[in-house]
Amino acid sequence: MTQPEFDIELTPKPESKFLEGPRGRIADFGFAFRVMIEFVKGFRGLHFVGPCITVFGSARFTEDHVYYKSAYKIGKHIAELGATVMTGGGPGIMEAANRGAYENGGKSVGCNIVLPHEQGSNPYMHKSVTIRYFFVRKVLLLKYSYGFVVMPGGMGTMDELFETITLIQTGTIHNFPVVLVGKEYFSPLLKMIDRMVEEKTISPSDLSLLLVTDDEQEAIDHIKKYLRSNFYMKKIKPSPILFERWFR
Repeated sequence: MTQPEFDIELTPKPESKFLEGPRGRIADFGFAFRVMIEFVKGFRGLHFVGPCITVFGSARFTEDHVYYKSAYKIGKHIAELGATVMTGGGPGIMEAANRGAYENGGKSVGCNIVLPHEQGSNPYMHKSVTIRYFFVRKVLLLKYSYGFVVMPGGMGTMDELFETITLIQTGTIHNFPVVLVGKEYFSPLLKMIDRMVEEKTISPSDLSLLLVTDDEQEAIDHIKKYLRSNFYMKKIKPSPILFERWFR
């Protein structure tokens, strides 16, 4: 019998084996230790990047696409706001937002992910870290951010969007503005969210900090309003013992 052909890699990776169920205690401890190392790596790399606005979106849009151009403008506006643009560090929307800040005198950083395709680092970052695990990366993208701009994207973008909204809904984070840029693209999603409100699976107040717009300046003004009234960042001096320095 002819074996079926698949386009996926059938050899499990170490993190895939972890999700297959109980393993030996040493193996699980080793995984936990690797996760800790990834967190420390992220903390060390991003500790002094300053107040960030994180921009999410697809890695697949090229620079001639309308969403790429929109993300570039948003990156420029964030730089003018005095905040640091943070992205997932890859191509597409991420590159555009980083580039908008980088080419207009702003600060630009990335938190990349190890993937077999799509996710090469873009060249428009002053500083970046590359993380192995998605859940570690999502924590870092949220930890250093004071607001999110969500551009059109795929499953990863939706994952980041809904995890953030869930954290707002559960009171884990407060006064955290989220902006969706692309009314037409997000229209079916918004209908589903409206259905959730109708069915009372979520409350209308859960979406109080969510703005949907096609206007890049309106997106930044929405975030700026919450930064002005809620922003506070304790100044922490770098430690020469730990070979730390301010982000430039």
